[in-house]
Amino acid sequence: MKKTFLLFAVVVLAVAGAMTSCSGSSALEDAVRSALVQKDTTQARFDSICSIIKGNPREYSAYMTQDGEINIDELGKLIESIGNGLRPPMHWNIAAYGLNNMSLTIYFERSGSMVPYDAPSGRGQLKKAVNDLINYFPYRDNVKINIVNDGIYPYSGTIDSFLQDRNIYASTRGVGNASFTDFGKIFGDVLQANNSRNISVIITDMIYSPADTRDVSADKIFNEENSLATNTFKRNNGKSMAIYQLTGDYNGQYYPYNNQPFQYNGTRPFYIVIVADSKVMDAIATNKDFAQFFNIKDALNSYRFNQGGSEVEWNVLPDWKDNAGRFRIDHGNTAQLNNVEGDRATGTLCFTVAANLDGLGKTDEVLCNPGSYSVTSMSQFAIKVTRITPDMINGNNKAYLEGKTHLITITGDFKGSRDEVKIMLRNDFPQWIAQSTCTDDTSPSLPGFGTTTFGLQHFLRGIYDAFNTGGANYFTIDLTLNR
Repeated sequence: MKKTFLLFAVVVLAVAGAMTSCSGSSALEDAVRSALVQKDTTQARFDSICSIIKGNPREYSAYMTQDGEINIDELGKLIESIGNGLRPPMHWNIAAYGLNNMSLTIYFERSGSMVPYDAPSGRGQLKKAVNDLINYFPYRDNVKINIVNDGIYPYSGTIDSFLQDRNIYASTRGVGNASFTDFGKIFGDVLQANNSRNISVIITDMIYSPADTRDVSADKIFNEENSLATNTFKRNNGKSMAIYQLTGDYNGQYYPYNNQPFQYNGTRPFYIVIVADSKVMDAIATNKDFAQFFNIKDALNSYRFNQGGSEVEWNVLPDWKDNAGRFRIDHGNTAQLNNVEGDRATGTLCFTVAANLDGLGKTDEVLCNPGSYSVTSMSQFAIKVTRITPDMINGNNKAYLEGKTHLITITGDFKGSRDEVKIMLRNDFPQWIAQSTCTDDTSPSLPGFGTTTFGLQHFLRGIYDAFNTGGANYFTIDLTLNR
């Protein structure tokens, strides 16, 4: 009897081993798959996956850097591959776990039209904005500063000397050729140098000023900068760019596109441009360590350029105060609602989706405006979007609301036996960019001179077109309804 049992055990172990061998999956892949299926995307689960990699560095060398740290990019690709193979597909953006010890590179423009922003008689808003970026960056030892105009030049001082300098443009006199700014080289080099461990920030007036524009029409300059922007950003996949518009005191010579400078004393807009990998941008936008860094003070307007759609975490709330009618969330597919019926008295169906939208870098003026969305369905559903507040969360709904920022309430008369609901946040080109653009900057008496930037929308439209080749939506939520 004992021999029979022993033989049986050996056979079972052999079969199990054969099955494992045939599946070809590793301990790492099994751990990732388990985390996705269990929807356990916590820091603790991530750390346990990393311990598997570090515990067998020879087998998992592809997921480690040369200095023995986890290669977030390669591990992210593995997770994405495994997640796409599940039904329904599952996603886990681990970029947030790679933000430790990030580096920051400041590209500080030193052109003729930038110098007057830091005049001794002004309030120094531009320098204060740059200093804030450095001071609020969590890893001060990993900050580097470059001076840019016709090229990119390392700043010769220290971080402390930069912060304390009351006349930074005087201190950097003679660095590069300040008579023009080579946007193609600067943005191209910044994009090439930027990686998943780096955040790049360009401080600029966003005026495209090639070496010689005498006798060149404004329209020709606009077409040139539009094409340059599209070409530069189209060659760099996986990037995201956020632009912030601020205003500062300006006292000095202004250099218009016709090369006939004049004195101007007033206020002028300037811009902070942040460049990072798309997944890194998603991560820093919602990471508390970067809250002050990303929340730029005194910004008048902002916009984030994305390549393709963002992955947004969301789920349907099975029970919510606004719900009307009834439905059951499919166990195998959380994007599918079964046994759907409208309210018996009114015929209205109402259900709510909780989503994490803060990583998109949009204000609630945009996110909570139904007009910012496209909604398609046979039942002509309408939506309402509200921000989740702490008082909404309790023990019964914490699992569904935790980590989410907004509620999307979907209401309509469910018709037929089946419906497909598609909710999309449109990525429209922002109106403020057009309103902040002028086509003639040859005189300070021109309307809007103190609030507009020459040719701004043409360069930014080129970036927008480069980023939106994969569609004009920030994200899409697809839902299937079955009666």
